[in-house]
Amino acid sequence: MNALSYLNPFDDFPDPNLALSEPNGLLAVGGQLTPERLEQAYFNGIFPWFNVNDPILWWSPDPRAVFTPKPNAGSKSLIKYLKKQPWRYTINHAFEQVIEACAGPRQTQDGTWITKEIQLAYIKLHQLGRAHSVEVWSKDELIGGLYGINVGKVFCGESMFHHQTNASKAAFFALNRFLVEHDFKLIDAQIMNPHLQSLGAVDIPRVEFLSQLNELRHQTTDTSIWQAKELALEF
Repeated sequence: MNALSYLNPFDDFPDPNLALSEPNGLLAVGGQLTPERLEQAYFNGIFPWFNVNDPILWWSPDPRAVFTPKPNAGSKSLIKYLKKQPWRYTINHAFEQVIEACAGPRQTQDGTWITKEIQLAYIKLHQLGRAHSVEVWSKDELIGGLYGINVGKVFCGESMFHHQTNASKAAFFALNRFLVEHDFKLIDAQIMNPHLQSLGAVDIPRVEFLSQLNELRHQTTDTSIWQAKELALEF
C-alpha cells in the first residue's frame, strides 16, 4: 500500500515504489539536506523538490524522464547553429554561478524551487566532488549551463538555464559528449516537460528506471574526470 512517510533526521528512505500516485511521486516529508542524505536519496532514485516555506519533500515519480547519452544530442539545425557560435564550454568552472542562475526567475514560473537552502546543500555536494556543472561562455560571460549529481554511471540532471538563445541546449550537448566519452549510460531528467521532450527525453516506468539505476550506481568512475577544465567540442 502506497503511503507518505515522515522522516526523522536519521531515518532511511522508504522504498521508492511506495510513493503516492497523487501527487505523482511524493514519497516522504522531512529529514535534512545534508550531503549524506542527498547522496542516499540519489543512490535510491529519490530527489528533493519543494518551495520556499514548505517542508522538505522527497520524490520518486512514475514514469521517470530519462535520456540515453548520445555524442550528437541535438537536431541538425541545433548543431548547425552551434557551429556558428564562438562559445566556450567548461566543466566545474563556475558551479555556484550556475546554480544561482538556475534559481533565477522564469517566464513560466512564479518563484523558484531552487531556494537558498537547496543552493547551499548542492554547493556542499559540489565541494565534496559529487555535484557538477557544465558552463557555456560567450567570451567571459556565462550565458548557459546546467548542474547535476554523479551516481555511478548515471548523471542525475537537476536544472539548466540560458541567457542567450540555445545556450542551455548547448550545455546539454556538451554534457552528452562528455558522458559518452566516459561511458555513462543514463541521464536522469526526473519529470518530463516540453523542454526536456524537445531535447529527446523519454518516459520509462519507475520500476525500469530503478532497475537500471540499481545496475549502474555501483559502476565506478575515475573522479579525476570531473576536474575543472575546458571542453574541446567538434561539431
